[in-house]
Amino acid sequence: MWEKIFVVWKIPELRQKILLTLAFLAIYRVGFQIPLPIIDQDRVLAFNQAGGGLQDLLQTVAVFSAASINQATIFGLGIMPYISASIIFQLLGSVYPPLERLQKEGESGRKKINEYTRYATVALCLFQSWFYLNQLIVPNWANHQFLVDGVLPWGWTFVCIMTMTAGTVFLMWLGEQIDEYGIGNGISLLIMAGILAQMPAAGVELIQQVSLSLGGSSAGKKGIEVLIVLAAMFVAVVVGVVFITLGQRRIPMQSAKHVRGRRVYGGGKQYLPLKVNQAGVMPIIFASSLLMFPMMIFGKLRDVGGEGWFGDLLRWLSEIFNRQGYFYNIFYILLIYFFCYFWTAITFNPKDMSENLKNYGTFIPGYRPGKRTADYLERVMVRITYVGAGFLALVAIIPTLISSSIGVSYTVASFYGGTGLLIAVSVSFDLVQKIDSHLVMRNYKGLLDK
Repeated sequence: MWEKIFVVWKIPELRQKILLTLAFLAIYRVGFQIPLPIIDQDRVLAFNQAGGGLQDLLQTVAVFSAASINQATIFGLGIMPYISASIIFQLLGSVYPPLERLQKEGESGRKKINEYTRYATVALCLFQSWFYLNQLIVPNWANHQFLVDGVLPWGWTFVCIMTMTAGTVFLMWLGEQIDEYGIGNGISLLIMAGILAQMPAAGVELIQQVSLSLGGSSAGKKGIEVLIVLAAMFVAVVVGVVFITLGQRRIPMQSAKHVRGRRVYGGGKQYLPLKVNQAGVMPIIFASSLLMFPMMIFGKLRDVGGEGWFGDLLRWLSEIFNRQGYFYNIFYILLIYFFCYFWTAITFNPKDMSENLKNYGTFIPGYRPGKRTADYLERVMVRITYVGAGFLALVAIIPTLISSSIGVSYTVASFYGGTGLLIAVSVSFDLVQKIDSHLVMRNYKGLLDK
């Protein structure tokens, strides 16, 4: 393994790409330390440490958007507006015919859609930064005030909105520079860097909760056996995530023979790989974001509900949508299954795939090209999506199970599953594959080759 790593740094072009990518990621992390003008960071930090529905929502959004939205910095929005705009255009591409035609135009259509996505990103930045600053600046329903002097003129509001918008646009540009001059997917690497940046703090917090003696200590700390169990579970969860992420259902295909002159071409056997986890991390992102809103709203209304049946109802709803509650996890699993099938139906089109196979003279043995093939592909995808959704549901609730059963904080338990672990594993494999392509092109063995 060390020999393969040495070979990676031995290739000048690959070494330059890796160093340039690391430099871009360093710039990205530096921006998180630059606060917005006249925002009291100490008050914001105290608000985040207090916990609650709004803080949990901001923390969840920060995980999958490479944002520091729970901190008032110039990169506070991260690339969340760009991700939102990309998802919007991807969804519109399946229902809006002009966008669907652009997607089928190839490289020129993709560039045009990327241009529209950038414009939409700026519009979303302006709205989201205004909404976010409005929650920080105006004495809102949570009665939090984060200004240094308590008053913010309209001029400073405009400056903060433009600063956060420029920060997101700069991150979008930074991701595109990584795509062009670095290695790996730029936006995905930014998200993974934001996730991995939380690991040192989570590790320190875990060490503070564990003592070196068996059975724990009188101060309420966990025993060393808890740390060993957590380490073993982390390895097991990562292995499971890798196994399902790379899992495929290979459908055998047969290409037709073509006679040209005196030679016969084609007639070989291939496989059509269908991923078990076709939807990726999108179902967990959608489900967790959707469930955060009732948890935050009912958590705030619980304190103002008063006595009587209405106050009891609000308190009951607040307990139901508690993250560690039974009903919350049931709703979480149901939403993950729903969004798995929803996202797979958008991204996977069996009709177009069967037409492409037919145009290339390829068919699935036992099924006629056309509608029969499309129905077969759809039936197979429905079955494997059920397995992939079950895996995503299990990974999503593992942090809650660990936090409630072992007693560690949710920040530490979040690295054992959920969106962060899935994104980190997926991006890591994509990065390794990009490095392998450079090595194979120069007749070296890949990092994963035995």
